[in-house]
This record gives sequence, structure tokens and C-alpha cells, in this order.
Amino acid sequence: MAREIILERDGRQSRFGLGKIDRSKLYGVRRRIPLDPQDARCERAELTADGSLVIRQGMTAQAYFDDDGVWIPHADLVNLEPDGSVAEKHDSTLGNPQPLEEAPPEALLDAQVTAVYGLEPTELDEALKSALAGGAIFRFPFNYRAGYNPQTAFLVGNDNGFFALVGQTTESDWCELQKPAVEAFDDAEDDLDDDLDFEMF
Repeated sequence: MAREIILERDGRQSRFGLGKIDRSKLYGVRRRIPLDPQDARCERAELTADGSLVIRQGMTAQAYFDDDGVWIPHADLVNLEPDGSVAEKHDSTLGNPQPLEEAPPEALLDAQVTAVYGLEPTELDEALKSALAGGAIFRFPFNYRAGYNPQTAFLVGNDNGFFALVGQTTESDWCELQKPAVEAFDDAEDDLDDDLDFEMF
């Protein structure tokens, strides 16, 4: 059974199937495949900075290498907070009901969106459907898989369907002068002779 997004609002649930939307789905994709002299497909690999190890594609997705070149699986890694304490691991939100709250448009505009999902409703609360049709924006916690960096998803709808825009919320720090700058001119400078003496050059 495919996992789905389950949202709760005012005691009522809505369920959505999801599929990621990327450029390849919108515009198609073309790839260049490098071949060796025997027309066999080349595989990508990289050397470490000291040139002692060859890292093939996919190796760093499964584990990390320490400074001594020892391969450490992800399961053995521990995430730490800046103060050195062990970070809390958050479960996947897929399949687990999440609270839904209305968000101002500024919250979405200020967010750094990293992924967009198309949503297919399998159970949709009529009040939520009406609110989305009226342009309302909602947000909820989102973790595609269990991890240490939960994100925020924004639920929106239009004539083409329903979408979840996933990313990190950001805050902009605005700077301004506490006192507007005032131009100040010294009248004494007006008496200076501005004629150039070309013998100086």
C-alpha cells in the first residue's frame, strides 16, 4: 500500500496520495552518456583529495569515509546538536496524521522551497476543499523519511489540482539607518581654487 499524506483540521481528516514534480516530468529529459573506446558505458568515479581512494557513484549515499579512509555506514552515524547533545530523530510524516494550520501568504513567500509534490486526494474534507478553492494556504510538518531535519510543507490548490510545497522557513533580517543621512557641506570649501595646474602632471 502506497504511503499517503494524512492531514487533520477541525477534527476532520483529509488524505492525499503524492508524487514528486520535477523538471524532467514537466519538460522531459535528455542525457549524454559517455562511452569508452569499446562503446561500453563509463561509470563516474572521483578521487579523494589525497588521491588514495577511488569513490564510485552511490558510495557516499550509503556511508561516509573518515580521515583515515575507513568506510562508516549511515546506521553508525550519530547526529549532534551545536551544544554536543544527541539530536532528536523525527519519524516520517507519511501515513501519520499531521495537524493542519492556515498560514499567511508571507510565510510561503519567505520559505525556501526545495521540492514540490502533486497531491491526489483520496479523502477530502469539503471545508478544506472550499478554503483551498478560495486561495487559502495551509502548512504542516513534513518528513518524507525519518531524519533529523524536519521541514515545512505548504498545502495549496488551484484549477490544476492540489500541491505540497516543501522546504525550510526562513527569516529575513532587514537593516536600516536609525537616522537618515544628511548631506553636510563646508562653505569654506567653496573658496578653494579648483583650477588645475597641468605642470603637476
